[in-house]
Amino acid sequence: MALNIGQKAPDFTLESTSGKKFILGENFKNQACLIFFYPKDQTKGCTKEVCSFRDNFHVFKDLNIPIVGISRDDIPSHLKFKNDHQLPFELLSDPNGEVCKSYGALMPVLNIPKRITYLLDNNHQIMAVHEGLFNGPKHVEKMVDELTQIK
Repeated sequence: MALNIGQKAPDFTLESTSGKKFILGENFKNQACLIFFYPKDQTKGCTKEVCSFRDNFHVFKDLNIPIVGISRDDIPSHLKFKNDHQLPFELLSDPNGEVCKSYGALMPVLNIPKRITYLLDNNHQIMAVHEGLFNGPKHVEKMVDELTQIK
């Protein structure tokens, strides 16, 4: 089950495609941001989703809202995925699924990430959440709609 609107997002540290450790509370300190969880690099649905975030990246950038994507894939897989699709945002590796689990984004039994997107305010409280496995581009549409209503 996804985290609730108004709830404080858990802080975390993960390896990043930047080559540096990513720490939510430091990298996005006092900054609104968007975090999306997805099942697997290079799969059809996940490729559609990340490319939709890529194609709409300017909307988030113009509002100074950075984006990161998280799955259980390792950094070499993420780097290939990022390069293959020219993604302008970092991908984070959660190999043991602990961060996915803390965000309610880990499918029981299968142990793979769900498709969940969170929009956090500058205090990292959840402003919006969208969950849905089968329509990745809808996640981008929902977050753009949320930002349009807020701004």
